[in-house]
Amino acid sequence: MFYWLVKNLVLGPLLMRVFRPWVKGMENVPATGAAILASNHLSFVDSIFLPLVLKRPVTFLAKAEYFTGRGVKGWLVRQFFIATGQIPIDRSGGQASEDSLNTGLRVLSEGRLLGIYPEGTRSPDAKLYRGRTGIARMALEAKVPIIPVAMIDTDKVMPIGSTMPSVKRVGVLFGQPLDFSRFDGYENDRFVLRAITDEIMVEIHHLSEKEYADEYASSARARVDG
Repeated sequence: MFYWLVKNLVLGPLLMRVFRPWVKGMENVPATGAAILASNHLSFVDSIFLPLVLKRPVTFLAKAEYFTGRGVKGWLVRQFFIATGQIPIDRSGGQASEDSLNTGLRVLSEGRLLGIYPEGTRSPDAKLYRGRTGIARMALEAKVPIIPVAMIDTDKVMPIGSTMPSVKRVGVLFGQPLDFSRFDGYENDRFVLRAITDEIMVEIHHLSEKEYADEYASSARARVDG
């Protein structure tokens, strides 16, 4: 109920009027049934604008840090993510990665749309980085299609480190669904998972037209921060 109120009566109409997001390929998102939306990740606001332009709710696996912030800003972010059905995940690896996978599978088993950023973290420089293979394993185990998504210019609205958004027009491109059913039974084959993930990233690259860097975004961010 809160999600519907915020999207349709409160925040949604305001954001649509101010930022005027443009959309292409909406017909590629299924009207019913489970699917994974695999998007590039330029800004915190990706998780706002992507579901904003769709009629169906989207559940994201959000990093746990969004739910533990302090002060007024931390409280507001936490309440927003909770109220809109976002799920905190631990990205420390090991058992935490397995738990995140199971959480995503549960969302998909309920016939919902699951939003995932295969890069694992925001791009530090608007390039597209190497994808993590968890998305491939999830798609194979859940037997669902993957819709590649390109967020356009959201990094200009709210770059990493900024606290206030700038008013810029943004775009959302949805590519044609990717069917990986030919790989049924190979969800534990790391070579297959890498091949699937690379195919997903190629599609996002074609949609976004962003320069591709064959390394993980986390490594690039660490280099920038260091």
